[in-house]
Amino acid sequence: MSIRTVATQPFSDQKPGTSGLRKKVPVFQKPHYLENFVQSIFDSIAAPKGASLVLGGDGRYYNREAIQIILKMAAANGFGEVLVGCGGILSTPAASCVIRKYQTYGGIILSASHNPGGPKEDFGIKYNSSNGGPATETVTEAIFAKSKTISSYRILDAADVPLDQLGETTLGGMKVKVIDPVSDYAELMESLFDFAAIRTLLKGGFKIKFDAMHAVNGPYAKDILVMRLGAPESSLMNAVPLEDFGGGHPDPNLTYAHDLVEIMFGADAPDFGAASDGDGDRNMILGKRFFVTPSDSLALLAANATLVRGYAKGLAGVARSMPTSAAVDRVAKAMNIPCYETPTGWKFFGNLMDADKVTLCGEESFGTGSNHVREKDGLWAVLFWLNIVAARKQSVEEIVRGHWAKFGRNFYSRYDYEGLPTEAANGVMLHLRDSFASLTGKQFGKYTVGSCDDFSYTDPVDGSVSKDQGVRILFSDGSRIIFRLSGTGTEGATLRVYLEAYEVDASHHHLDAQEALKELIQIALRISELQTRTGRDQPTVIT
Repeated sequence: MSIRTVATQPFSDQKPGTSGLRKKVPVFQKPHYLENFVQSIFDSIAAPKGASLVLGGDGRYYNREAIQIILKMAAANGFGEVLVGCGGILSTPAASCVIRKYQTYGGIILSASHNPGGPKEDFGIKYNSSNGGPATETVTEAIFAKSKTISSYRILDAADVPLDQLGETTLGGMKVKVIDPVSDYAELMESLFDFAAIRTLLKGGFKIKFDAMHAVNGPYAKDILVMRLGAPESSLMNAVPLEDFGGGHPDPNLTYAHDLVEIMFGADAPDFGAASDGDGDRNMILGKRFFVTPSDSLALLAANATLVRGYAKGLAGVARSMPTSAAVDRVAKAMNIPCYETPTGWKFFGNLMDADKVTLCGEESFGTGSNHVREKDGLWAVLFWLNIVAARKQSVEEIVRGHWAKFGRNFYSRYDYEGLPTEAANGVMLHLRDSFASLTGKQFGKYTVGSCDDFSYTDPVDGSVSKDQGVRILFSDGSRIIFRLSGTGTEGATLRVYLEAYEVDASHHHLDAQEALKELIQIALRISELQTRTGRDQPTVIT
């Protein structure tokens, strides 16, 4: 075995987004493309010789091939040890767990999260730091800068490493440990939640249905929900990970998890339903014929946290992304704890958690988590909900409606316009920014615009500033319309429109969210000129 230094040329499109670098598989398969980015990571993070690394992914197409390349490059770049999930599998929260437990220098996670997989679909790669969380913007900017000047990369000439059997092998002078991808994570979950109470709940006839969407969380759900908690195996659906996610779109929402939704809203619905995404970090929660919005879910977890073993001593604070509804703000105020509003992107929560400023955090895009790891965590949210149900002995719907009666209801919805021409999407945002002066003070029916801005965030820990994070139209009654370009797609542009209206009157809490938000939706379309500028009459997804 020998180390080769391979001459290469930079690619101009390797700027990481909110969750690493995401492109179509054929792009990553181009000669030197993956290697350039991996070398740029290694050159930027300054790992000491002999450092340890975690490596794994969500099992999507090209996962195995990429892992073999990265292992050989890690060996050529002086790493002493790599912990890799058996079969190349590690959910994103499990990778964070392993990084933290074994105190590795960091980890490389291969995933495009909730995006589709397959030979012509999406692939992704990101670096997580030693705290287990996504690399900071400083690090990702350094990686991008290096990718623009790279002239060579180093790789070991060696046979592929066996990935399907637990154990240790040697690659050059580097140890490769193939680890059980589930066990460390499952042990962490058992330390946080009352598994005995959840077992009793399930034995008592409480029926659940978990949809892994043929993605990474299938093995985790089988180990935890079935083997450890005693749920029948029929409680799981789509639990075998597939490279193309069975041809589905592994995004746990009402549109893409339609099979689960049909079951949960059917005649003989289970008591509790949930789904997770491609890499296991997102979640959707359903009761019997009842949908829990991610914003409400975060608020409910905060309000009931002391019922759960791992959070019984209380919360240091909570945080939400700017587009997420203000439901958790009301809980934080009642609990007299801080509530932080950050840009979208889990990395912004990491600083707050590392500084012990927050315990729970979440995003409206079906992501919730806590300081147990530094990523959002889909199965953790499911277990948190089951623990609350076991403790309160109420249905999901009863728990949510009781919460609304106490705190009021934040009607909320998100409209996604996917695959828009980039120029048209940028035109909508530019038009909105140019309209701030004319919109302020303007009345639309019962709504009066109080102010408009482009959200800017100053990190309270390190003082870093993130500008232009989304256009906010803020109404005098607390209602909001937010427009934001997403950074998670790989084709065209995704424009997201977020709508929120607060209702304190419990007699109106039964209304359908789309009905309650109908007037705001029309205002959003009118002021953005979205339909005219993009030619799109309907959103791709409504959540």
